[in-house]
Amino acid sequence: MSLLAVSKTKPFELIRQAHRLGLSKFGENYAQELAEKARALADLDVSWHFIGPIQSNKTALIAECSDWVHSLDRLKIARRLSEQRPPDRDPLNILIQVKTSQEERKSGVAPEALPDLVTAISELPNLALRGLMTIPAPATDEATQKRPFQQLRELLATLPFKHLDTLSMGMSQDLEAAISEGATIVRVGTDIFGARYNSLPPR
Repeated sequence: MSLLAVSKTKPFELIRQAHRLGLSKFGENYAQELAEKARALADLDVSWHFIGPIQSNKTALIAECSDWVHSLDRLKIARRLSEQRPPDRDPLNILIQVKTSQEERKSGVAPEALPDLVTAISELPNLALRGLMTIPAPATDEATQKRPFQQLRELLATLPFKHLDTLSMGMSQDLEAAISEGATIVRVGTDIFGARYNSLPPR
């Protein structure tokens, strides 16, 4: 199980401090901010994970600067990422975001549409499909927290691709439930860095 430190809006030096303490995977929600940090911190041996909603006009930045994308839910975006991945870089690791709750504003592919999307993405040359991700509706009791994570684990098991081995699920408030249901990546920000800034602070 891997810990992904969600570093959005955090200053460069705080990421350097986290790296010195042993963290090597960092997650960003905004393409421009990810690109800026990846370039400024290129001397660090870290992997950059894009975890936010993907806008079509930002795919080139994400394809250039990310090592992983957790939030893919459309074939159109997958094609753009594959086309725009620099030829000197390894295939971009991809997780498909699945909608496991009924929140209208929540991103993600519907579970019933997942098999077709998986098949299509698996055929793109510059992407390496690795697994699934979800952001369920907030819940306070553990049984309710576990339900969408169990659903995601079971969905992964139904897909006919043995190389799919990654479940990105669980954040600060529900990571214990996610781990108990087989999370391989948990995304933690506040519990590592403290409260969010409203915008990227000065260097």
